Amino acid sequence: MYFRFGQPRIALKLFDRMPLRNDASWNTVISGCVRAGSFVKSIELFRSMREDGFGPNGFVLASILSAFNQCREVIARGIEFHGFVLKVGLLNDVFVATALLHLYGSHGLVYNAERLFDEMPERNVVSWTALMVSYSKNGYPEDAVIAYQQMKREGVPCNENSFSAVISSCGLLASETIGFQILAHAVVYGFGHDVSVLNAAIALLDSLERVEDAERVFYQMKNRDRITWNSMISLYSHGGICEESLQCFSNMRYANVRSDATTLSSLISVCASVDCPKFGKGLHALAVKQGLDASVSVANTLVSMYSLETLEDAESLFHAMVEKDLISWNSMISGYAQCGQLMDALKIFSQLLLGKTVVNHVSFASALGACSSPEALSYGEMVHALMIQFGLQWNLLLGNALITMYSKCNAMRKAELVFQRMPAYDVVTCNALIGGHVENEEQREAMQVLSFMRRVGIRGNYITMVNVLSSCSAPQDLLQLGMPLHAHIISSGFESDEFVKNSLLTMYSKCGDFNSSKFIFDRLAIRTTVSWNVMVASKAHHFHGEDALKLFTEMRYEGVELDQFSLSAGLAASTSLASVEEGQQLHSLIIKLGYEMDLHVRNAAMDMYGKCGNIDDMIKMLPEPSSRSRQTWNIMISVYARHGLFEKAEKTFKQMLQIGAKPDYVTFVSLLAACNHAGLADKGLDYYAYMTSALGIQPRIEHCVCMVDLLGRSGKLMEAEKFVENMPVQPNDLIWRSLLASSRIHKNLELGKKAAQSLLKLDPLDDSAYVLLSNVCATTGRWEDVEKVRTHMKSINLKKRPACSWIKVKNKVSSFGSGDRGHPQAELIYAKLEGMLHMVKELGYVADTSFTLHDIDEEQKEHTLWNHSEKLALAFGLMGVPEGSIIRVFKNLRVCGDCHLVYKLVSKAVGRELVLRDPFRFHHFKDGECSCLDYW
Repeated sequence: MYFRFGQPRIALKLFDRMPLRNDASWNTVISGCVRAGSFVKSIELFRSMREDGFGPNGFVLASILSAFNQCREVIARGIEFHGFVLKVGLLNDVFVATALLHLYGSHGLVYNAERLFDEMPERNVVSWTALMVSYSKNGYPEDAVIAYQQMKREGVPCNENSFSAVISSCGLLASETIGFQILAHAVVYGFGHDVSVLNAAIALLDSLERVEDAERVFYQMKNRDRITWNSMISLYSHGGICEESLQCFSNMRYANVRSDATTLSSLISVCASVDCPKFGKGLHALAVKQGLDASVSVANTLVSMYSLETLEDAESLFHAMVEKDLISWNSMISGYAQCGQLMDALKIFSQLLLGKTVVNHVSFASALGACSSPEALSYGEMVHALMIQFGLQWNLLLGNALITMYSKCNAMRKAELVFQRMPAYDVVTCNALIGGHVENEEQREAMQVLSFMRRVGIRGNYITMVNVLSSCSAPQDLLQLGMPLHAHIISSGFESDEFVKNSLLTMYSKCGDFNSSKFIFDRLAIRTTVSWNVMVASKAHHFHGEDALKLFTEMRYEGVELDQFSLSAGLAASTSLASVEEGQQLHSLIIKLGYEMDLHVRNAAMDMYGKCGNIDDMIKMLPEPSSRSRQTWNIMISVYARHGLFEKAEKTFKQMLQIGAKPDYVTFVSLLAACNHAGLADKGLDYYAYMTSALGIQPRIEHCVCMVDLLGRSGKLMEAEKFVENMPVQPNDLIWRSLLASSRIHKNLELGKKAAQSLLKLDPLDDSAYVLLSNVCATTGRWEDVEKVRTHMKSINLKKRPACSWIKVKNKVSSFGSGDRGHPQAELIYAKLEGMLHMVKELGYVADTSFTLHDIDEEQKEHTLWNHSEKLALAFGLMGVPEGSIIRVFKNLRVCGDCHLVYKLVSKAVGRELVLRDPFRFHHFKDGECSCLDYW
């Protein structure tokens, strides 16, 4: 009675005072202690019973085995107890044997459970259920279903617990056919309204993602227990449906069902997954109020939730946990890894290795995730070595994690080696390798992995298609790879997948085939924010800024929800147009929508202001140095480089290092460009050496282009040629074009011809190669060769890309070609141009006809020079831009020397600041001087 009413102390005192005890007395007190959770006391009482001369019986042995089952630290003694049961001959007692079965199953000893079950002389429904639960809990759901089928064949009738166990196993298998068949059996046998069976049915429907069917079962239930409510909350949690989860929890409390650790763990998990920290914090308070915050499962979910927001709170919780399990440690390692705190993640990982907790493959996968950056390669190799030491090198998940880690560390040869040594691989493995090759710009190798998959019969999934499509990003890729891939996608049945559609859209857009991308976009059944973002961003990327802004406006008109990527794409469109007014309007919209603190958007706005020439506005947006991302630092260095402000670019780079930010390859592209624009060849060589030797950053083609241009333009043509010969990457068109341009500047015909031939080998229809070669010939007075080149261009119907300059006056963009008379105010513009000529001649202007690369007389050369597009745009700007305002002109090709001289003289004559942006840099003209110091 006292045990039943929760008074075990009174019951034990009464037992101690009993003058006489019999088997019933001992059985009652031992089983009572087990039910009260006093497992150690029950074992002590059993020992006393034996000392008093009472022999064990099946009832008391079953109780003691239950006590061992609850005490993880005495599992070894439980196994010894098995020997004792054999010794006293009670193994054939079905209750004792079943209790042993539960013991083995609960502690993962499935093989022991199987052997015991096979040796049992008598097996009842409880024994079969214990075996099925053992299989299910230890990751063998198929064996649980097989056991159920065998049980039926032997004619053992099922009870509600049997059906619950096997239906739960079907849920783990996500097997709709078998699950529904067994559910039908339960209904036929009269268990269709049993709470435990229906709870298992909800779990099954959860695994099948059949939310509506699960809701139907739930609402038709006459009785519900805590497991029922937890099952529904868990179902909503798995689907990331926060509102329904919380509503279900509210209904649970209204029904006077007390929540437990499972309830709160599920709710906190969904709050973390859908970024609802305020609800998560409220649940944390409730857990403290109910005394559930000490539960390991609740504490683990809280650590995971806070890791997504602020690691300080996660750290405090983790270190305050009295009891930690493996999930606790893995969650903390993963949290540090996601926040990029490599050393903290590895410190926790090392503490885990030194502790008593047994590590598993998830621990190593989280640690490898922390090492996924080039500077962490050596740490990743250490984790790999430890993994081998623990005998986990053949684990498939870890093999995939290793490939991902080495890929992100730019160590693709090591990633390939891991792949080759893996005893088994799946589609995830191949996707990781393809993704690595794509990230490291190894297009050919990515396609080889796809071919390998087809050869060995591994069917790709939508991720495979998305990865390989992202490897096609240039016009020349489209015909060779992009279109055949599109055909393969159609034949494989992946064209209907939304992710694949958006990837196809991205591929065609990146490659500049806007007709195909528009064809796909127009036929999308549902145009998501992602689809619109792709179209806007690609137009901006290809300098179709006006079209990009029109699409952005249309996107808003259609009511599509804008996100940080939409706003960043819109800002990129303003950047490509160099239209600061549109950019400012977008900035206002960003503030209105509450995205001004989003780092991605802020960086895009900074980039826009910097590339539109408003450095002061860019600086106003700068966050504190400690809050700047690497991208923020890179944008600053890039903008300073474009404006020819080498000292500021170098100072920013040094400040970046001092604050502890890690430079990457993009940082050095901008820094080398800054050296190039300042003509500092020795500085550039020093920084290139520092990048490769001190920081271990592998040179990419962009770095090599900067170096070739830097050496070539500073007159070190032999060094530039030697650099090309020893480059660690294959020279591309930009390398040869840069060398060819330098040959023109320094009148080196032989090197120019060599560079032109190499350029034409890559693309026989490259107009710039012919134009630059023609210019080299012209500067060296080889007019016959000039004529040959131009005649050849005509014979293959190849035209030079025309120069174009544009200016925005009174909210309207006007563009001009060389000698253009198509503007409505052409007569006034040319009159103003004539006035400009007189103005600069008074300041000593003499036309530099060396920039007229035609064999014509001097007067014609001067006339041609004076009609350059940037001069026409400047004349129009002087007419329409109000006094005191900066005149901003943009040109699609590099400014010529004569126009550069004219801009300097005009800035002095009219006392105004002029800004000219070409594709490479900004020129700020003021008081007859240029920010480039005449080096560009």
